[in-house]
Amino acid sequence: MDSLLLPQWCLCLSPGRRFRTATRTVEVMSTTDKAREELARQVAAAAQRYHDTSAKRQAIEEQLDAGVKYPDSPEAISARAERLLDRGGVPPAAAVAGVRAEALDMPDTRERIIGISKDLQAWSFLPRGARAASTVARISIRHNGRELPHGTGFLVSPRLLMTNHHVLPDETFAQRCFLEFNAQVTIENTPDTAIRLELDPGTFFAADERLDYALVAVTPGADGRLPGDVFGWNRLSIQLGKLVVGESVNVIGHPSGRLKEIALRDNALQVRLDDFLHYKTDTEPGNSGSPVFNDQWEVVALHHSGVPKTDAQGRVLRKDGQIWRRADGDDAIDYVLNEGARTSSILKHLAALRLAPARRAMLAEMGPDSGLQQNITASPGEARPAPVGTVRESVARMGLRAEHNTFGERRLVFLHGRRQRLDPEVLRRGWTGGLNHGLTRAGIAPIDPADVWFPFYGDRLNEAIAHHEAVPGSFEEVTAASAAEAFAAESTTGAYEQLIVEAAVRAGMPQDGQAATEGLGSTLVGTVQRALGWLAAKTDVDALAIATIFRDVDTYLSNPGVRRDVLDCVVETMPSDGELVLVTHSLGTVVGMDLIANRLPNGMDVSLLVTAGSPLGMDAVYSRLLVPGPQRPEKVHQWVNAWCPTDPVAIGCPLDGTWGKLTDLAVANARDRAHNIEEYLAHPDVAAAIGGAIN
Repeated sequence: MDSLLLPQWCLCLSPGRRFRTATRTVEVMSTTDKAREELARQVAAAAQRYHDTSAKRQAIEEQLDAGVKYPDSPEAISARAERLLDRGGVPPAAAVAGVRAEALDMPDTRERIIGISKDLQAWSFLPRGARAASTVARISIRHNGRELPHGTGFLVSPRLLMTNHHVLPDETFAQRCFLEFNAQVTIENTPDTAIRLELDPGTFFAADERLDYALVAVTPGADGRLPGDVFGWNRLSIQLGKLVVGESVNVIGHPSGRLKEIALRDNALQVRLDDFLHYKTDTEPGNSGSPVFNDQWEVVALHHSGVPKTDAQGRVLRKDGQIWRRADGDDAIDYVLNEGARTSSILKHLAALRLAPARRAMLAEMGPDSGLQQNITASPGEARPAPVGTVRESVARMGLRAEHNTFGERRLVFLHGRRQRLDPEVLRRGWTGGLNHGLTRAGIAPIDPADVWFPFYGDRLNEAIAHHEAVPGSFEEVTAASAAEAFAAESTTGAYEQLIVEAAVRAGMPQDGQAATEGLGSTLVGTVQRALGWLAAKTDVDALAIATIFRDVDTYLSNPGVRRDVLDCVVETMPSDGELVLVTHSLGTVVGMDLIANRLPNGMDVSLLVTAGSPLGMDAVYSRLLVPGPQRPEKVHQWVNAWCPTDPVAIGCPLDGTWGKLTDLAVANARDRAHNIEEYLAHPDVAAAIGGAIN
């Protein structure tokens, strides 16, 4: 194993190229035996994993030779296809025209979805790649008055940078290093102006030797801005479906400390292990600490090591099959693969760390997809920090503006319902994912979540309701019956009971007989409980969810201050020009109607209004709008109302005839998701109406 203890491997060694800068970097790394020994262990461990997976790799290669495009499990292929549809990764319309609803759940269709994404890229592939590349920095070290290139790192939050543990083995070593962003050439192939920032391991540093990652804070720039606000940052995701065997990967880094380079295409995932990925590359993929991306520019792994071919005794082999010796030089080594630590494994490790509250809160800044916005705990006697993006001291999260005017003069706006507690970015992605399912089924190109306006009033509504609610916000030990009683008692106008009873009567509840009791037990008392029990049994939707939805509708309609705050919040994130394609859901349909009637700028019309799961068909709702209905707004050119017969909130539908001329689309949502917006948007007829309005 002596041949593995090579200081030259401080930089990632990979097949086919020389690493002239590695020798210089070794001078620095040799100053710490710990770093040198760790690097040897990383290479040895990677080689051992390669050896242990030889049978699995051979089986995959046989499937590839037999013509199997993606020799992965059906579950992995299904998860990948779902994610591509959710994230708008299946361009363009001509390519997806043949993917129809009747075949969407078939295995060959899922593989075809992946194939479309792999073979055809939207024009945005390149600018998105450039955006991802701007998050990548060269790590250099100060040594004996010199500054030497040392590795690569990339931003994963507004102020956290990820690289390898063998690049930054500890806080003391990290203090000697600094970053260079924009260490690259311009479009004219001239050197760009690099921007230097310092590492701040005293504020945050976490690492793991086995997964070979280090996460370190970066100081703000001279202007006080956080690095992620200047260069952007990668939203790491703990979710499945980011890559399957046979798909391409893209690597951006600073190979041998050179200016930034990128490896594209002909780079395929070979084997997926529990914590690591093995993949081939066509050129140098970049030195240690580079991000490994899929074609949607999601980080799937942290690149950390080339994998040398070894014999049964673990000795490194030359390209001619002989035992490698140090005198042979790096170019003689037979490198067979590259290896990276899986993003999901790193995130799981971070989630399990015992950190002080301030550092845990910094992890939460990595975003909702990271899974790190939970478990923020405080030590005894210490104040509990609020997770990033949550309500604290009346500070509400803001809505999201569209990043581009992709749809010409049209502005696509999603308006949510209920007291949403999820992050607005998660909500926007969820809505867009549902719509992209429907667009694909309708043969229309999917869209990018970043092209959608997403006003967010959930926190404002939460705060307003919390001031006078009698039921704990968590509802962990609250029954639907007790919640409904409390909500009825809170209703300042008594309209909550009217809403529930009207919905139940419209759903067929006998007005002089016994109501169904499923979901509420056998001790129902009172009109509200009886009506709620009927709705729950009739629609198979959770009774507590029904009670809460109607409470939110009642609070909005009954309290002028709540209504004003919600509308003010929505207007803050609305476009100021163009024509609206306004897609609304649940309480959002009520808010949307008030918005159209009273808050839109003069001259701004709604080319398409979509209402889904709407209570606008009930007199207890439309009679209390700012402009009482049923009266179709003049600004609305086309109106599509999607409703499901088992959706307890849409009991007053269809709306056609009551509200004037509009298109009602009755859809069949999954029974336990009858009110779910993603179910509504996934229907091809609903999606086709939206797609037709923005194309």
